[in-house]
Amino acid sequence: MPREVVYSQDRRAMLKGALGVGLTVPLIGTAAAATADPKKARPQAGDQFVFFSGERKGEIVMVEDLPLGGPQILAYPKDPQTDTVRDGSRLNQVVLIRLDEQELSEETRAHAAEGAVAYSAACTHQACPVSMWEEDKSVLYCSCHGSEFDPRDNAKVVGGPAPQRLAMLPLTVDQGVLIAAGPFTGRVGVQKR
Repeated sequence: MPREVVYSQDRRAMLKGALGVGLTVPLIGTAAAATADPKKARPQAGDQFVFFSGERKGEIVMVEDLPLGGPQILAYPKDPQTDTVRDGSRLNQVVLIRLDEQELSEETRAHAAEGAVAYSAACTHQACPVSMWEEDKSVLYCSCHGSEFDPRDNAKVVGGPAPQRLAMLPLTVDQGVLIAAGPFTGRVGVQKR
């Protein structure tokens, strides 16, 4: 009798393991397919930026397009080699803003270019777009739940329910064109405390 119990438990464990593998393999395939789509790929070193909306939608963003001191503009990264705009995921949307370099924290300045900084536009609270500028406080603002981020200090949370700062995207400039110098420095989107 004890042997049957052991056999039954071993069989149950084996079936659970097989079920787990059976459910996981299709998900791996789905994840691989999503990353294979260049429009969904996260920003990469060498990507340029294009305007998200408005009459200049799709045009390359230049440093001079960013007014000193804000407000920010929303943009998507674009692979200049393939001309692919990485707009297949809202998590790829980027906030670009140009500030006085002397006002930037040391960490922020290390990833800035000519005072321009880039952050994920996905709020870390509920992934709503951080699309507003609160001029009197000089902070990036998420209108969904009122989270505020200080772009001068690595997008540190200064108000609202967001649990973490926005992920930063290092920048460089080539002949006035803003270019991603690497991937996001942190996790993009919803985060837990």
